[in-house]
Amino acid sequence: MKQTLDLQLGQHLTITPQLQQAIRLLQLSSIELQQEIQEALETNPLLEEKEDDAGDQKDEAANNDFDSSELTVDGSLQPTDLEMDQRKLDDATGPDNNDWSDGFDIPVSGATARVDNDDDLPDLDARNSRPQTLRDHLEWQMQMTPFSEKDRALALAIIDSINEDGYLTCSLEEIHQLLVREHETDLDEIEAVLHQVQNFDPIGVGARDLSECLQLQLRTLDPDTPYLQQARQLATPDYLALLANRDYPQLRRLTKMRQEDLQQAVLLIRSLNPRPAANVNTAQTNYIVPDIIVRKLKGLWRADMNGEVAPRLRINREYEKLITRGDTSADNKYLQDQLQQARWFIKSLNSRNETLLKVARTIVDRQRAFFEHGPEAMKPLVLHDIAEAVAMHESTISRVTTNKYMLSPRGIFELKYFFSSHVGTADGGTCSATAIRSLIKKLVEAELPAKPISDSKIAKILEQQGINVARRTVAKYRESMRIPPSNQRKSII
Repeated sequence: MKQTLDLQLGQHLTITPQLQQAIRLLQLSSIELQQEIQEALETNPLLEEKEDDAGDQKDEAANNDFDSSELTVDGSLQPTDLEMDQRKLDDATGPDNNDWSDGFDIPVSGATARVDNDDDLPDLDARNSRPQTLRDHLEWQMQMTPFSEKDRALALAIIDSINEDGYLTCSLEEIHQLLVREHETDLDEIEAVLHQVQNFDPIGVGARDLSECLQLQLRTLDPDTPYLQQARQLATPDYLALLANRDYPQLRRLTKMRQEDLQQAVLLIRSLNPRPAANVNTAQTNYIVPDIIVRKLKGLWRADMNGEVAPRLRINREYEKLITRGDTSADNKYLQDQLQQARWFIKSLNSRNETLLKVARTIVDRQRAFFEHGPEAMKPLVLHDIAEAVAMHESTISRVTTNKYMLSPRGIFELKYFFSSHVGTADGGTCSATAIRSLIKKLVEAELPAKPISDSKIAKILEQQGINVARRTVAKYRESMRIPPSNQRKSII
């Protein structure tokens, strides 16, 4: 085969490390961003946190090689022109495949505050300690119970088979098969130990099904508790199925109870906990730190960056002075590389804040009715609308609004909450799906327990208000809010 050389012309897009860093910072949440900044401060000696003092401006003005306006990361728009970088970012990412009074004082979750009284400081040891699990709680009680060595091994095997809701997930036969090689035991012994474990706190733990869980809780009540016998009768597998379906007429026929007795027995069962261990498992608290704060100032809604999300960074001037032009030593090359990385890191933070603030202010401008009147006034909004308004790609808007939160007098919302599809109205206009969900929720909350509103009735009520939605659409929105159907919402109480 003869070898030849061919010359071809072509174009391709290369994502520089700087653009990769900008894309990565853009999609970080506020908590992740704080961790990223802290890591950069610990690894790059040219980066430092800016302190608010009079000498900062003088130090920044002394930097002749780099524009200091690009080095400040705060909550306001900076004079740095980032439009070219943003266009590069949009091209590189491409489409995604995969009345409150003026001056309303809003507390900021996660904000750094100075506390003079030591008694008000949080318990750092308790916050950082390993949370107690259900297994820890049950093992502690097992150690306090006078078990033999053999029974202790059986109890430990039973505790290992209890899920986080407090139910035994394995049959006694399966536990017996696991232990029979190490301990000579039979099913009666395992069941006896199980009854001991079922006496542990919380009451109802170790139950094999819902009926047994309820019976264990009813067993601890005072025998003179009114309607206790009726509740025990209802807390059986056959009757619980009818109770779950709210088939009260059938329950009355089978149990021969009067309506009043049935009502009171149902109330007693509802006072029990079907997931007895749900409050024992303590998970680490995931805090939400809002990136944007929305306030009403002089009659206008305004969005601003939360200044506590990220510290203000600058270049360390002392290390920068150590850099010598023309010096090719390893130390000088290291400082030059760190300086370049620090500049790009601060510029990427600036770009992130500017993009996030621009998108947030556009959202607030489009959804002013929501901040004034609530979810029912939410307007239809999609990513394309915001992308068109701020001249960015939809994929950029998707990254900006993911895991970013906005604090307002109406609560904390993820930026994606303000996007919803369009639903046609009778007058030819459109209505937000979020507003329709709010209307459905309000109708369900106002219904009579004994006569809940069906999906068809809700669709007719919305049609009378000029909103044309099908019954299946109402059902879809209702299920998204985890509202059961009308037959399961019916109650005789």
